[in-house]
Amino acid sequence: MPIQVDHDARRAEIVNAAIRVLGERGFASFSLRAVSDRLGGSVTLVTHYFPSREALLGKMLEQQLDEARATKEELAAIEDPHARLEAVLRFFLVLDDDSMAIERARVALASHRNNDPSIPRDLDLIDALMRDLIRTSIEEFIGRHRVDITVDLVRVWTSGVVLSAIEHPDLWTPERQIEALHHFMSLVNLPTAAPRPETDRVA
Repeated sequence: MPIQVDHDARRAEIVNAAIRVLGERGFASFSLRAVSDRLGGSVTLVTHYFPSREALLGKMLEQQLDEARATKEELAAIEDPHARLEAVLRFFLVLDDDSMAIERARVALASHRNNDPSIPRDLDLIDALMRDLIRTSIEEFIGRHRVDITVDLVRVWTSGVVLSAIEHPDLWTPERQIEALHHFMSLVNLPTAAPRPETDRVA
């Protein structure tokens, strides 16, 4: 009996491995061979689904864009505005291994925006989605005249924390990121949600 293969699951497995290879090795060392090595198989395991590095990169960007849209909808659906604001801003931090891997890959891609026109296009689409998410989560808490500059401040601040956490993960632990986030929110007059032990405790 032939072995049944879940092709969607296999593609997702390859993309997730590619994200980690890109984040760990950088753009210059990103190859189909490196991805197949991480998966523990031959390069044909990858080329069966993605015939070139460009095809795999395209799928990675497409997946990130799809996930950004899904996350935007999920977070925007939180009814309590304080809880929604807290969840949105935490989303931008690197609080677990998966978010660290994704942000490392994003930084690697951003540093090579000129290598492929799809890279800046999709990264800019993701950024626009994220800015819109920030805007909808803060606009009911601050004056209309402060919304644009506050969106800029939040985006710059969270990006800076992400880079710091990538460069110094032992220093910028999840606990420190959350503590710094709450202090930053108070500085720009954004309310923090009431502390809840089950959500504030980071494993």
